[in-house]
Amino acid sequence: MKIFPAIDLFGGQAVRLFQGDYEKMTVYDPEPLHTVERFEAAGATCLHVVDLEGAKTGETTNLATIEAIAKQTGMFVQVGGGIRTMDTVRRYLEAGASRVILGTAAVTDPDFTAAAVKQYGEKIAVGADLKNGKIAIKGWLETSAESWDVFLGRMQDLGVQTVICTDISKDGAMGGTNHKLYAALSARYHMDIIASGGVTSLEDVEALRRAGAAGAIIGRALYAGTIDLAQAVRLGEGTP
Repeated sequence: MKIFPAIDLFGGQAVRLFQGDYEKMTVYDPEPLHTVERFEAAGATCLHVVDLEGAKTGETTNLATIEAIAKQTGMFVQVGGGIRTMDTVRRYLEAGASRVILGTAAVTDPDFTAAAVKQYGEKIAVGADLKNGKIAIKGWLETSAESWDVFLGRMQDLGVQTVICTDISKDGAMGGTNHKLYAALSARYHMDIIASGGVTSLEDVEALRRAGAAGAIIGRALYAGTIDLAQAVRLGEGTP
């Protein structure tokens, strides 16, 4: 299981939100590349980046920062946040992103999603942010009409290979992850399921690995110091 330390960008800075609330934002590092370099030094080979401004506006506001991160590290960088056009997909991939995540667009624009998957294959992932049985969209400000299980089935039919699944109720709350959910998803779908939200302890990492998750995204717990990243990486690989 791959460990993805998370960087959320707003105004070129590394920040964290509490349960997606833009009014509850904490700035952790005005120079995100420094944080990324610490992640890499701890043994992380993958990175999860979200442009929080892009998630609301659809603009590539933090493209320059993401490009610098991709070019100055050797990490696999997956990027999400407001990716709603083929031009945006192209720009991120040309900037050095290894994979881009379609969130709102995967719900609202199935034709675009199908075209992106057809053209870029495994470089396209889909974000499924679960809230009250639906998929949250537009920076978690709205929810989809269809249920999350219908949505995930539709994504699998399109040929999506990777889903980043966030339990919003767990995100940033430091209360542990919903490993039973990820076990059920991993068993039900043949897509790779990357768990996000509430990964707070090494026990969470181990539970997700045993649940069959392909990856785990760790955010606030790293910044709060409740998880040692080097240990988490080794545990995810099955070598604690």
